[in-house]
Amino acid sequence: MKNQNDRFLDAAKQLCPALRAVLQRVPEVIQKEVQEIRLRIGGPVTICTSGRIYYVTGDGVTGDDSDRRILRATRQHLADTLAVMCSYSVYSHQNELSAGFLSLRGGHRAGVCGTAVLDGKNIASLRDIASINLRIGRQIIGCSAAIFEAAGARIDRGLLLAGEPSSGKTTLLRDIIRTLSCQGHRIAVVDERGEIGAVYQGECGNDLGPNCDVLNGYPKAAGILHALRGLSPEWIVCDELGGEEDEAAVEQGVHAGATFIATIHAGRRLDLMKKAAVQRLLATGAFETVALLENRHRPGKIHEIYKAGDLLDPDNRNTFPGDGRDGAWLHRIEPPRPAG
Repeated sequence: MKNQNDRFLDAAKQLCPALRAVLQRVPEVIQKEVQEIRLRIGGPVTICTSGRIYYVTGDGVTGDDSDRRILRATRQHLADTLAVMCSYSVYSHQNELSAGFLSLRGGHRAGVCGTAVLDGKNIASLRDIASINLRIGRQIIGCSAAIFEAAGARIDRGLLLAGEPSSGKTTLLRDIIRTLSCQGHRIAVVDERGEIGAVYQGECGNDLGPNCDVLNGYPKAAGILHALRGLSPEWIVCDELGGEEDEAAVEQGVHAGATFIATIHAGRRLDLMKKAAVQRLLATGAFETVALLENRHRPGKIHEIYKAGDLLDPDNRNTFPGDGRDGAWLHRIEPPRPAG
């Protein structure tokens, strides 16, 4: 497993040689904190940590956006970087590009922005690439310990991780998968966007343990049904649920005896209470526990843990089938706070 500095340098290899050489001069103390490397035509080359943006210079970084030493990304930088990321075959990656991302070797991922080429109402491809956001894939082994400690055996009855973008949902999800897989459980991961397993040419770029099957690139609903038919999973894991097809597939999986772990975008308790998609997912009975994460400035940290039934019916006036109520856990759980 690469250390955090190696992950930064490994990600930098996905850039064109001119930018790669400059980024190697970023101080090591910053390298280990970097989450994203951003390129915009005519704009400064920036690196982002959870709490700060740095501007890349020829000999390191600066926090001053008026510094004349700041390196600016050119059209050629982006064209050469896209060629490297596509192994010099951009055409063969048009399906990924039309969805706005590229899955890269080493568990990294690039968000790509440009001009959409439409086929009717659908995006067929991208041209005139204007910006690239290279997200550095990091695994934090053991980061899910607080979830297991706070929720305990209730995880066996389904877990929904909620949080705002960049709050660490997927990083936490990977470690939960790895932990359960190492415990000998059969896991099927439906990885529609390639962010969980980081599969590259059939090989999983992230350590998900010895008992995990990754359905890479499958739409979530189709992947869930595929897993049920052919993989006999104890657990099915997927990222960013939300559509009605997803909900129907989850419900079918529950009836087949599978346990689900998934993520959803919701930054506050109010979002959990009011989002129709959250309410429908909880009503399937697939998730007894809901963990709300902190925010992008404290990625992977638990804010609060709830029982599904309390979110569906906060006044305890009704009982919902499959909400996991047993009379012993009717209130919000406050998880232990990490020291410091």
